[in-house]
Amino acid sequence: MATQMDEEAADYLKKHKIAELMDNLISMLLFHRPENPRAFLIQQLEQLKASQQSGATAPNLFTTSNLDAIFRIMDPANQNYITFAQYKQVLTTLGVKNINECPEGVNNDRISLETFKKEAIQGLQRTSAP
Repeated sequence: MATQMDEEAADYLKKHKIAELMDNLISMLLFHRPENPRAFLIQQLEQLKASQQSGATAPNLFTTSNLDAIFRIMDPANQNYITFAQYKQVLTTLGVKNINECPEGVNNDRISLETFKKEAIQGLQRTSAP
């Protein structure tokens, strides 16, 4: 049975999105596989701190070129759009929480590359920010 301390600890971790932060850091570590993992993690945390202070984009595993490639995979006919269902599935797979249910193009069921990238970047930032 969970104690009050266990519940408080779980609430603390949830409030500060610690699990999401750790998942993001571990993913970046495994993706980049730096020679000095500790220095790399320190650098990522310093970049996160600087981005929070300046309002800039926080470090993220997915670059815009990665998002371009994902979009092209979802749009093999090169129609320059994906469906709303594809948009939701990809963002969910990327780990985005609280997906924007009304992105530009949703009424026509055509989500453009620009909209997809904007929503993915913003969603990933919200998900990984403590």
